[in-house]
Amino acid sequence: MAKIVAVTGNEAVANALRQVNPDVCAAYPITPQTDMMQRFASFVSDGKVDTEIILVESEHSAMSACIGAAAGGGRVVTATSSQGLALMWEMLFIAAGTRLPIVMPVVNRALSSPLNIHGDHSDAMGARDSGWIQLWSENAQEAYDNTIQAFRIAEHMDIRLPVMVCLDGFITSHSIERIEYLEDDEVKNFAGEYQQLYPLLDVDNPKSYGPLILPDLYMEYKRAQHEVMTRVSKFVLDVAADFEKLSGRKYGLFESYRLDDAEIALVILNSAAGTAKDVVDEFRDKGIKAGLLKPRLFRPFPYEEVASALKSAKAICVMDRADSFGGFGPMYMEIASAMMLNGSRPILINKIYGLGGRDFMPEHAQMVISELDEIAKGGKIKTFKEYIGVRE
Repeated sequence: MAKIVAVTGNEAVANALRQVNPDVCAAYPITPQTDMMQRFASFVSDGKVDTEIILVESEHSAMSACIGAAAGGGRVVTATSSQGLALMWEMLFIAAGTRLPIVMPVVNRALSSPLNIHGDHSDAMGARDSGWIQLWSENAQEAYDNTIQAFRIAEHMDIRLPVMVCLDGFITSHSIERIEYLEDDEVKNFAGEYQQLYPLLDVDNPKSYGPLILPDLYMEYKRAQHEVMTRVSKFVLDVAADFEKLSGRKYGLFESYRLDDAEIALVILNSAAGTAKDVVDEFRDKGIKAGLLKPRLFRPFPYEEVASALKSAKAICVMDRADSFGGFGPMYMEIASAMMLNGSRPILINKIYGLGGRDFMPEHAQMVISELDEIAKGGKIKTFKEYIGVRE
């Protein structure tokens, strides 16, 4: 039976971690994630979990400790944001390349410089090619649900890869929302008992991790790593189907909103999608066939499925809350690749919004959809990449 509560995103994710009850958590504070690990540390000190919490001197050390604990055979978690994720960079690749199913909520925050503690997606987008699975969350409910599902995805014996669960800094992490908690026993049973795979602490069967690989085998290893990633989507959907039976809440690789007959479409991640959906409804009421696609699984990216969902659109705007200086936004490049594979060749424009926590307002979505409507009717394209909400 679901329990209805009013909580922040950080509190919701911390509670999901409590319900799963991992073996080890290596933690280091960084805004706006600090509150999440502080809450989880309280569960540890109050005896509500059996987790061994390791207080380390940096995020690099946090991920290093997680790698050791996961290689030893434990169910392992941590959490971070922004510069903390950047400091982990070296170890992210080692965790993924060693096939360790670590679960890490990432409370998305802008990267320095200049210093900014507010939410955008530059941290996780910068880590998109590190070999981690990435799940993205519009609100606290999705962050809670994605965290629970992340353990089943990461720990599947055919996957064994680490997972980031992304939620927007402050907008989701610190805002209080109505969400539904599952019962503790339901989450425990859903996550299941942790299954070890080649644990280093199995002294009767000695083994080593991370050996040197020279040019004669390194490419084969990396190809194998990619091939594992190509299998992830199926298991994400399998886990989502089981989760729907438990919770009644449906998840896919992405959310399609009024896309079936859409002639123009927005692609947008996380919390801003909620604002944009309301504006899509406004334009639908005016007879304009607008729709929205909100990615959930960003790595591996579901190219064929996304292209199929967007196939009716004549013009698409990809909204990026992260930038690629001198290039298009990171999500724009994925959507452009998907549509090229599909062969539908719609007009694609890119809007950079919300950097450093700049508000994304309904009027921004209205402006973009109006521009798409003009383009779809044969109007001139002003520019393929534009910053919106910027002071002139």
